[in-house]
Amino acid sequence: MYLAEELRTSALWQGADYYGVADLAPARDFIRAQGGERAARYPRAVVIGIGLQDSLVDLLPEREDPAAAMLYRHNSYDVVNLALDQIALATANRIQRAGYAALPVPASKRASDEKIAGIFSHKLAAHLAGLGWIGKSCLLVTPDHGPRVRWVSVLTDAPLQPTGSPMAERCGTCTQCTDACPVHAITGRPFAEDEPRGARLDAAACDRYFRELEKSRGIGVCGMCLYICPHGRKQRGGNGTR
Repeated sequence: MYLAEELRTSALWQGADYYGVADLAPARDFIRAQGGERAARYPRAVVIGIGLQDSLVDLLPEREDPAAAMLYRHNSYDVVNLALDQIALATANRIQRAGYAALPVPASKRASDEKIAGIFSHKLAAHLAGLGWIGKSCLLVTPDHGPRVRWVSVLTDAPLQPTGSPMAERCGTCTQCTDACPVHAITGRPFAEDEPRGARLDAAACDRYFRELEKSRGIGVCGMCLYICPHGRKQRGGNGTR
């Protein structure tokens, strides 16, 4: 109990907006298929999230403007990912000092170009920890910030109690992320545990689009599925303010 509270308090003090613990047992086969035994051997994950600044997300419709793209990419990717990685390392260090194993997984580092994925799904961990649901966009959607959150995880064998259970999806009949995708990579199918990611998202088409943007503009920024989600915009007024 002491370790659990110490980890939560430390993460929030360092700037996290979300903290959870996931029991990974229900997803063991999926985790092994994505990250191998090095990821699958851990029974739990500490998952930490930082909400994105609305003023930056609101620049996404202007992403063809190099200044807008730079501001979003720098702050919402580079700065936030670094902050998450630092919190994850501090969390892993605390767990190790308590006598348990801990593996911090980078917030945004691809481990396989073939799978277009890292060694572990932070969205899966946040879902299992009860922090949100997997949306039609394959983003983790929270009740209060929608998908406007970036995540990091620490895999561990520390005896931490799960903070929740998977949240039922609340996308309903909404197709805004599907309609907003410039390359039609989102199929509009709701999340189902027994279906592969490809049933909902053509990750290769999304990846090609980013690479084309980087080649033509020098910076790859899209994020329209993140911007348009009504769960991230529901508290916003017509002028784009809270």
